[in-house]
Amino acid sequence: MENPSRHPAQDPAQHPARGLPAPPALGAAALPPGTYEGQVVLVTGGGSGLGKAIATEFARLGADLVIASRRARQLKAAREELAAIPGAGRVTAAVCDIRDPERVAEVFDAAQAAVGLPDVLVNNAAANFPSPAEDLTPGAWRAVVDITLTGTWFMTREFGRRHLAAGTPGSIVNIGASYAWTGGPGFAHSAAAKAGVKNLVETLAVEWGPYGIQINGLVPGLFPHPDLPEAITAGLAGGAGGGPGGGAGGGLDARQPALRVGAPRELGWAATFLASPYARFVTGHTLVVDGANWQRRTVVNPELTPLRTQLGRGPFTP
Repeated sequence: MENPSRHPAQDPAQHPARGLPAPPALGAAALPPGTYEGQVVLVTGGGSGLGKAIATEFARLGADLVIASRRARQLKAAREELAAIPGAGRVTAAVCDIRDPERVAEVFDAAQAAVGLPDVLVNNAAANFPSPAEDLTPGAWRAVVDITLTGTWFMTREFGRRHLAAGTPGSIVNIGASYAWTGGPGFAHSAAAKAGVKNLVETLAVEWGPYGIQINGLVPGLFPHPDLPEAITAGLAGGAGGGPGGGAGGGLDARQPALRVGAPRELGWAATFLASPYARFVTGHTLVVDGANWQRRTVVNPELTPLRTQLGRGPFTP
């Protein structure tokens, strides 16, 4: 008699784990062509990394872009690259330290004069580095919190006030982090700031929804790219038996439930959806795009390695 518990269709040996399928090819669009024609999209941190990847997908859909960053050289190269994308609208760049509310207002003034009041704001700019909490200096704490939370608030406030005054709708996408829910050992400064960013999404969705302004969060998982800070890539390489350079994700693939890391364009597709006409009834929500990695648990927890040991730090000395 056949044992139903060992039916061939359920035999792991015959059906090995394959992970999630690869995404469509670079250049594919998740929304109809021209979805953002006539729309202005402002992306902070848009000169590199995931910010540029997000801006790229808006450009493919016809948006006029304003990319902001503290680094003028990166901005120049990114502006030229984005302007060359087929279907892209006008692309302008602005050097901006989002911690300075006066400079933030100047960037909005310049954007409004050049291409119009931004219809979409993507708050992507942030700062981060790994550190035991006890080693964080007051300056290090302020640097991360002031960029990641306060800078995001200054951009959001300026965007909201201008749309409220004009009586026009708008859409905001805040780039968050999953440790806003779980805590982030080794990243106390960033985790606290990202928790504040997530709370802004939930608070302002209610306050500004009656005036046509929607706001959502977008949390990236592991998306290796050449612009990752050295401190982060070193941690990935040391913690995962191989950095993002080997294959699609090096040794990192095997540590994801998806059995692969993300492609930056996948985050861009999610951002373009959340800000699009097709998501107008989605507000106050934070979408996690990480292949379920943040929800992964083990049946038996591995032996704990203290954070200082993980980071190669010696005993704490005041």
